[in-house]
Amino acid sequence: MAVATEQLWAEHATEIACDESGWEGTNLVAGSSEVMAYASVCLSVEAAQASIQALSGRVRSRGLEYKASHLLRAGRQSNVTWLLGAEGPLQGKARVHLTDKTFFVVCRILDVFVGGYVDTASAGLVQDPRLVDMARTLCRVGEDAFGHERWRAFLATSNTVLKRTRRPVVRGPVDAFFAQVDALHRLDGQNQVGEILDVLRQARPTAYDARVHLLESQVLQPALEPLIPAIARTVLHWGSDQQTVTIVHDEQSALTKRRLAGLEQTLASPPVELLRPPGQGQFIHLRQVDSRSEPRVQIADLLAGVARKIATEELHGSSDGEHSALLRSYIDPASHWCHEQSWQRLKPQ
Repeated sequence: MAVATEQLWAEHATEIACDESGWEGTNLVAGSSEVMAYASVCLSVEAAQASIQALSGRVRSRGLEYKASHLLRAGRQSNVTWLLGAEGPLQGKARVHLTDKTFFVVCRILDVFVGGYVDTASAGLVQDPRLVDMARTLCRVGEDAFGHERWRAFLATSNTVLKRTRRPVVRGPVDAFFAQVDALHRLDGQNQVGEILDVLRQARPTAYDARVHLLESQVLQPALEPLIPAIARTVLHWGSDQQTVTIVHDEQSALTKRRLAGLEQTLASPPVELLRPPGQGQFIHLRQVDSRSEPRVQIADLLAGVARKIATEELHGSSDGEHSALLRSYIDPASHWCHEQSWQRLKPQ
């Protein structure tokens, strides 16, 4: 019976290969990257291998991995154009979810202290529009309103209070965060940003309890893990009631069987209820591999690296317009993005 069930699952499964670029663990606001890109591709092994050979210009030897850094080197822009363009292998077979890390942290700090943990518990699929608008306002005007150092200090304490530590410290991170909120409020508490800070300050009496809940939920519902909502959106894009999803992924410590099982339950249960799991077995399957031996994961890595570079350049107004236009058809419209001007150039038409 187990063999028959496994065969039935395999016949009705969609297998995708995924990888990310810009993931730096729980260090979201002081790392080397402002953007995380999560890419998924639905290709055969043979098609992925042929694409890598076409990009590298040679037959690859076993164990040699063609990386995004190779593709993005000066003088190889035509390879990026080919990979993303109509003549390349990815049209209709790939997806990219973008995360602006600063925006993600500010959304989650509002969710934890004001929103009742709903955004985090739903893998980012159930959000309070009012809180999202507040986070967007803070991110767009915070640095100009408070200055670079004060704004970065606020982000740093936000990152810390959302972070799980080896010792379950509750009061220290909460006190440090609200000290920063009070300091910003004293600087500029009379405008729209001040109103948002007021909302946070009003949450102070229940903040210790919110931190305790965060620590208790971190194993399955980590507040500071953008991979979880990225995977949720990816699964919903490729899966259906009839098709289970197998994720072939580069080795990644943040992805555990317990978290994937928890994500499946989240997607199937209220208030999300966006999928109906099969009668037997799981809807989401995860197979972690060494990317050097899996060309489909290497293609996902290439796409993620290219997308992160283009999106980061868009944030700073220095992108290649041609590549941004090509990337648009791959972007998840539900990406976690804040910067309005760059989003106008990145969002799918």
